[in-house]
Parts: sequence; C-alpha cells; structure tokens
Amino acid sequence: MISAARISARVGAIEESATLAISSEAKRLKSEGVPVIDFGAGEPDFPTPAHVVEAAQVACADPRTHKYTPNAGRPELREAIAEAAKRESGIAVEPAQVLVTNGGKQGVYQAFATLLDPGDEVIIPAPFWVTYPEAVRLAGGVPVPVPTTAEAGFRVSVDQLDRAVGERTKVLLFVSPSNPTGVVYSAAEVRAIGEFAAERGLWVVTDEIYQHLVYPGYEFASIPAEAPAVADRCLVISGVSKTYAMTGWRLGWMIGPGDVIAAAGRLQSHLTSNVNNVAQLAALAALTGPQDSVASMREAFDRRRRRMVEMLRAVPGVDVVEPGGAFYAFPSFEGLLGRDLGDGAARTTAELGDLLLKQAQIAVVPGEAFGAPGFARLAYALADDELEEGLSRLAALVKGSK
Repeated sequence: MISAARISARVGAIEESATLAISSEAKRLKSEGVPVIDFGAGEPDFPTPAHVVEAAQVACADPRTHKYTPNAGRPELREAIAEAAKRESGIAVEPAQVLVTNGGKQGVYQAFATLLDPGDEVIIPAPFWVTYPEAVRLAGGVPVPVPTTAEAGFRVSVDQLDRAVGERTKVLLFVSPSNPTGVVYSAAEVRAIGEFAAERGLWVVTDEIYQHLVYPGYEFASIPAEAPAVADRCLVISGVSKTYAMTGWRLGWMIGPGDVIAAAGRLQSHLTSNVNNVAQLAALAALTGPQDSVASMREAFDRRRRRMVEMLRAVPGVDVVEPGGAFYAFPSFEGLLGRDLGDGAARTTAELGDLLLKQAQIAVVPGEAFGAPGFARLAYALADDELEEGLSRLAALVKGSK
C-alpha cells in the first residue's frame, strides 16, 4: 500500500487493474521486439464499424459539436439507448432514466457511489471483474465475495446469496454474460435471483456490457425484465465498447429509476460533466445504424471460442468450462501448479502467469485478480492465427515439462 502520508488512505488502498497491467506489459515487450501473444486484453481486435467512424468525422467538422452537451447526454442518444433497451432487453424506460457515462466503468463507479453509504455491503459473486470490488471500496462500501465453482458452471445459487445477506447488505451485483468466466445464466436463473433480491429488499446493479456476445445454445436475459418486482431497485450498466469494438471511445450508460439516475447525474456534473460530444454521436450511429458488423464479430468470436476450448482441453493438467458469452475462457491451471515448466515450478497462478510470459511469451491474467486462485482468464478477442500460435506454445511448454 502507498504511504498515506502523501496519498489518501482511500486512494492509496486501490490496486491497479490487473487486466490493464498485463496488457501494458505485453505491449511493452512487443515494442522491444518480443513476440508476445496477449490473451489478457479485454477488447475486440476488430476496427470500429466504418459508418460509426464516418459519423464521428462528420461530427468533428460541425462547430455545433465543439460545445458542451446536457450533462446526462444528448437527448437523441438517451432516446436511442432507451429504445434499444426495450427492443433488445425488454426493459421499458424513458430517456430521463438514462445517464450517458464515460464508458461502462464510470457507470459502475457512479452506481455504487450513488447507492452506498459507508459500511454498506455489496454481494459480489466470484470470480468477478477486477474493478467491481475496488469501485465498491471507493464508495465506502464493503465487497462481500460469494465463491462459485467450476463444477457449478460458475453460477451462484439463490441459497448462496441468501446466506451472504447480512444486516448491512444493500446491493447485489449480478453479471451475465460474465467477465471473466463467460457464464450465461438462463432466464429461469435470472428470474429467481431477481425475485430473491426483491423479496430481500436489495438493490441490484447489473452489468450487461456483453449482452450481444452470446453464442448458440445460450440466451441473454435481463434481470429487470425477467423479475419486474426488482426493476425499481435496479441499475443497468452497459455501453458500446464490446458490441461495436469501441473500447477507446469511452461511451457507456446507466439505466435505472429516475431519482437515482438524476442523483448520479448530479455526481457526474461535478466529476466529468458531459461525455465527449463526438463519441456520443458515434454511439448514436452505432445504435441506430446497420447491425451487420455485430453479427459478423459475434460469429468470429464464436469460432475462436470453440477453438480455444478445444485446444485448452487438449493440454494435460488444464480444464475449462465452456463459456457461453463474452470473449473469455477461464480455465483451471491447478494441474500445472508444482510442475517444472523449464524455469522452476509455479506455486500459484500468479507465479504461473509470470512463468508463461517468460517461457512461452504468452500473457494471461491470473485468477487471483478475479478472486479465483488456480484459474486464469484468456481472452479470445485476437486473431485466429495468434490464438492458435499462443495456445500451441502453451501446449508445447506443458508437454515438454517434467
């Protein structure tokens, strides 16, 4: 922890995002000529669709776009987001119930900052995305992880959630499709969890950023649509980053009850003011324009998903639950711990990640970052040939070990 003498205890306690740290290290090594294959990056390898880029170019040339917009977002964009939520998720909301944020990550932070008082607890099924517990702590809350298992498909049960509820529990975080596991809950499971939260009087913060990356045999279900009883105590976080390959545009949103959205908007008015005007118009083009690129990217991710699962399962000591959504696999590497892989034996997956980077020049994110030691996250949002090469390196290293 950084010394509190110069840095506040609140900020000094923050851990760097492990996923960004791994990606930064992989990029640094690549710049030095090391042929690293990066399975750590959580972003599509495709370019933003051409019609979206063209809309941004037109916006850049329009002097009217050089000004502030309403703090909560351009009216036409908020309307488009509300329409998309009804069309694609079955959530009926008004544009006033939408807050446009600087990426989904800001939406996550503002959701917890708006809902939590110091000491309030947030139930977080594990494995979890690295930012969730940090955002809870920044808001003065207390993250309460609820571990799941590979045998259960990384799904949390209502009984597990019920046992985690305490006197200070205020929020349940629910994510489907999941980062890092790729788990997709069925509509029945989503409904049961939503009804449980309503009965317990809990708020739900649900991150739906991967809702359009769901593969054959699985189906996305939105918790406020499946469990209307919890809709008035539910905040939905999403954005254009994953669906439209727009991670760098930093455009997300929060949907929820009008009073909470208004409060979160007041916070944003002091935090960042409006989101970049050009990015807002690009997002509007993404939501209202042709959707063929969404389908083609999903098809490519599905192909890579199936190939990654096949190749991982062929590596001795590695096992993996098939992901149904997002673009991550979350294999168990417990069978590799303690084995000499040519540069000693790793005792943890954190050590194994370092060893794989040195010995095989592949970057993965250790499960410790997600609250799941013994596992690691591998993104399949990279070119097919890179995926094949990287997993071939892993297999060669393991098969050549003692």
